[in-house]
Amino acid sequence: MIEKLIEQIKKKDAPIVVGLDPMLGYVPEFIKDKAFGEFGETLEGAAEAIFEFNKGIVDAVYDIIPAVKPQIAMYEQFGVPGVNAFKKTVDYCHEKGLVVIGDIKRGDIGSTSKAYADGHIGWVTVGSKTYAPFDEDIVTVNPYLGTDGVKPFVDCCKECDKGIFVLVKTSNPSSGEFQDRLIDGRPLYEHVAQKVVEWGESVLHGDYSDVGCVVGATYPEMGKVLRKLMPKAYILVPGYGAQGGKGADLVHFFNEDGLGAIVNSSRGIIAAYKNEAYASFGEEGYADASRKACEDMIADINGARR
Repeated sequence: MIEKLIEQIKKKDAPIVVGLDPMLGYVPEFIKDKAFGEFGETLEGAAEAIFEFNKGIVDAVYDIIPAVKPQIAMYEQFGVPGVNAFKKTVDYCHEKGLVVIGDIKRGDIGSTSKAYADGHIGWVTVGSKTYAPFDEDIVTVNPYLGTDGVKPFVDCCKECDKGIFVLVKTSNPSSGEFQDRLIDGRPLYEHVAQKVVEWGESVLHGDYSDVGCVVGATYPEMGKVLRKLMPKAYILVPGYGAQGGKGADLVHFFNEDGLGAIVNSSRGIIAAYKNEAYASFGEEGYADASRKACEDMIADINGARR
């Protein structure tokens, strides 16, 4: 799967991913009015609104970006209708030729972890038939439970040609409470990075592995160290834009080949029309504002990595 992602990044010259993390507050009133008119002010109405919102953005940007990253919590908050909207979003993005990174941050042990892996990037058997339930291409994985929690996902990478991004150093301010703790003289995130390399050895495809990692844009110096520790792991970089990351901060997340990282922006893209810089597009032009924000982000990051 990493080969497919790299192919799309090269084809579109865009090492970015759009985070489809919709809150109802981001959705223009005309979309909500239509959804609520059909389904009422219900969970079904909310789910319909966020799917139509996503659809508009995807239609506007699919030709210039390689991937999207829907965060499942933003859908689960609306219950079963929200989960249905998540699945509809995944399927629609596939129809548009996009790589889908399911931001699910799962991680458990034994049969539970296997169930998560099978449900999101694997297959389940029902009687004589086999299904890929959510069918994302890549998912994010929490490594806190160790190899027991990660191995089922790696197995799915092998069997189903999928990928994972393991949380190593996240972009949030309190990440250091655990991740920066020194163990045997090294921060915990470096120990996790070492395991990412080990887990990825069995799913190497040329220069890169199907086992990648998550390292926040808000910690560029740590990203520089982690890039050297994990030369064959693709880095998913959250924290660009709304959380403060800039293209100039990210140069060391990339390898000398210009690859090795894909940078995420969520609010900065999907709610761009609410930003003063793109306010001229208005609510009706929210998707066009998202496209312009993507173009500006691509230019910023490409300028830095070159």
